[in-house]
Amino acid sequence: MDRPDQTTHFGFRDVPLDDKQTLVNSVFHSVASRYDLMNDLMSAGLHRLWKDIMINSLNPPKSAAPFALLDVAGGTGDIAFRAAKAAGEKFRATVCDINPDMLAVGRERAIAQHLDDRVSFAEGNAEALTFSDHMFDAYTIAFGIRNVPRIDLALREAFRVLRPGSRFLCLEFSTVDVPGLDRLYELFSFKVIPPLGRAVTGDAESYQYLVESIRKFPRPSAFAEMIRAAGFARVNWQTLSGGIVALHSGWRL
Repeated sequence: MDRPDQTTHFGFRDVPLDDKQTLVNSVFHSVASRYDLMNDLMSAGLHRLWKDIMINSLNPPKSAAPFALLDVAGGTGDIAFRAAKAAGEKFRATVCDINPDMLAVGRERAIAQHLDDRVSFAEGNAEALTFSDHMFDAYTIAFGIRNVPRIDLALREAFRVLRPGSRFLCLEFSTVDVPGLDRLYELFSFKVIPPLGRAVTGDAESYQYLVESIRKFPRPSAFAEMIRAAGFARVNWQTLSGGIVALHSGWRL
């Protein structure tokens, strides 16, 4: 377990581990209202395809069977809404996020999409979830795990709240593995995304952090080992779009 006096990389800067959550909160407070718009601009809309692939892999039941999803770090509700639209009438999703500004955006969107009876929102920390053991049929987290200060704790919490036979799915930025694309992606990330963030949200520094945090995230094989260490079985991953992102999967058996 990480010690309180350890440091972690906030982007490329070393900061005390316990301060990382405060810094991450500041980032998402700054960008919450235009977070999804920036996702479209930064990925040229590809994030929609990646999320659809995640929901297809989740494959929530279209029957009347009850199904409870926990979507962590999903404050604006994007994953939960997609899952609800793909599922049957007894599907329910709980979106858990540590940032109240992101949750406020999500609640508004749930009402606008008439999904507020199927998708609920709860403020909470991925490292110390307030939900009971064996409460959910699936756990999803999209582009959020790299911002958790103690990823090992979050993975163990995911294992704890899942019922036996349930699935963990994590969509996260990864390591580009196509020669030539890696250099273009690096150039776009550092030279285009922060200025784009400044133009759209008035905040370049937050997007500089988001770019840098991607580079610090473990490679897929290393992250898969972390998922196994938390107790999950049948762990695997698939890379998408030349390795820009990876979809990780594990089962709580």
